[in-house]
Amino acid sequence: IPPRLGLLDDSSDRWRNFRKRITELDEEARKENGSVKVFFFARHGQGWHNVAEAKYGTKHWDAEMSIKNGDDDIIWGPDPELTPIGINQAMEARRGWEEELAFGITLPDKLYSSPLVRAMDTLRVTFEGIFRGDTEKQPTVLVVENCREENGIHTCDQRRSRSFIHERFPTFEFEEGLTEEDELWDAEIRETKAQVSKRAQDVLDYIFQKDTDSTYISVSAHGGIINGFLQAIGRPSFPLLTGGMLAPWLVFDLSSCTLSDVVFFY
Repeated sequence: IPPRLGLLDDSSDRWRNFRKRITELDEEARKENGSVKVFFFARHGQGWHNVAEAKYGTKHWDAEMSIKNGDDDIIWGPDPELTPIGINQAMEARRGWEEELAFGITLPDKLYSSPLVRAMDTLRVTFEGIFRGDTEKQPTVLVVENCREENGIHTCDQRRSRSFIHERFPTFEFEEGLTEEDELWDAEIRETKAQVSKRAQDVLDYIFQKDTDSTYISVSAHGGIINGFLQAIGRPSFPLLTGGMLAPWLVFDLSSCTLSDVVFFY
């Protein structure tokens, strides 16, 4: 996590100043029937597929090993688990939030997650114990199909069943229409970057159009789809490390949340 979660202001009032500015921007946007949201984009911690790619090298991984489920030492597909390092990275992310709580950081109103286990486990570890007080006021975790990683061919990107996810994460909610089995993963066709970016745009449209009561949004996902968000709004890609976070990003919806109406800045 970057120092101060990306804020340049290092004063003890940094989050109060930030909230004040967000409120001002939102009030201005609402005059034009728009709104402002703050996004925290978090990449999952290290998974066993990351270990395997490092072991074989990216060229050999993409050409041959990624279509397998594992080797004699590592299981990476489908939908691999976090490694011990990955779990520790999620714990480090939690410590980053805890450090900023002392300075009044505003916690997310809503938590969105990829349906892949490595992202959901990262979210669960990261926010464990962060939201204190009345349990009825805990933010909802919504599992969204379009928050998944760049899809196809690689077995690590094939998700588990809806029933498996519900059993493992019983408090998580599903977006309407999430199918029992993974109907999107294709063993022979890999998504293009443009298709990933379109999925990211669809997530943004959903949040602005349906989640109107939430201003601060956390998205726990993957390097590919996070760069899809960046590509969708004309920003350069960013090589976010496992367990890393891009935060905070401000998103302006100035009318109907078409791409031409949305501006990101960091």
